[in-house]
Amino acid sequence: MKINYECASCMLRQSREAIENATDDVELRMNATLKVLDFMNTNFKKNYQSNKLGTKLHHMIMDETGNDDPYKNLREDGNKLALNLIPMVKNLIEKDDTLLNYIKIAVAGNVIDFGALKEDTDMESLIKKQITKDPVINDIDKLDNALKNAENVLYLTDNSGEIVFDKLLIKKIKEDYDVNIFLALKDGPILNDALIKDAVDLGLDDYTTIISTGAASVGVVEEFVSPEFNDLMNNVDLIISKGMGNYEGLTEMHIERPVYFLLTVKCNVISRDIGVPVGSPVICEKLLIN
Repeated sequence: MKINYECASCMLRQSREAIENATDDVELRMNATLKVLDFMNTNFKKNYQSNKLGTKLHHMIMDETGNDDPYKNLREDGNKLALNLIPMVKNLIEKDDTLLNYIKIAVAGNVIDFGALKEDTDMESLIKKQITKDPVINDIDKLDNALKNAENVLYLTDNSGEIVFDKLLIKKIKEDYDVNIFLALKDGPILNDALIKDAVDLGLDDYTTIISTGAASVGVVEEFVSPEFNDLMNNVDLIISKGMGNYEGLTEMHIERPVYFLLTVKCNVISRDIGVPVGSPVICEKLLIN
């Protein structure tokens, strides 16, 4: 997906939060802010890929502040928040153990996003509200049929916290469809995205083969991820993609396999691109053979 004029203000807000998370040094914050303004003036251009630009911006901030993981505390807080909600979530599953309900829960977890939303957002209340919503686009029947005919599935994670709910869905898919699941996580810290350690700590290696995308990027960026990961995307039977960053990146790629996007729409740009209101849960199949 290409940048839109609205992306500028979002990236500047993210930059301020990232800088403040990275350092308490006021002088360093000022210097990093000036670098951000120079970066945006030079690189914020029409037709630039949105998550590619965001990746470069966040790595520049890490370099300027000397902090390679500004969102470490927020990532850990996200996991704690989600784990505290597990009793409520399991109660919902006991009442309705369909694939759709597991996906609704996983998609509700996608609101734990400190890139798209302000850091002072009440994530717990937002998740509880989001779980009650039905998908505005609902390709669950297509996904169910694809899983029935699949052997190998690639699952692209998004944020910390959210991955706690992903585990429930992944376990459901593994048990009901008996597929091999490759679980892809970032090679290093970026925003509050889930890392390999998060997946291992949660025991996701019991149900999946945990792999790295080969990059610490906002979502998937074709030129940043490893050649092995690129090959895998075109050799599995289907891809399940969580979150907006992966949507931004995958829609810029030629992929010869069906992709099922599971996300909560949190910005106007993606809202218009998908054609649903902000706040919508989405289960959407897209064929990315351009």
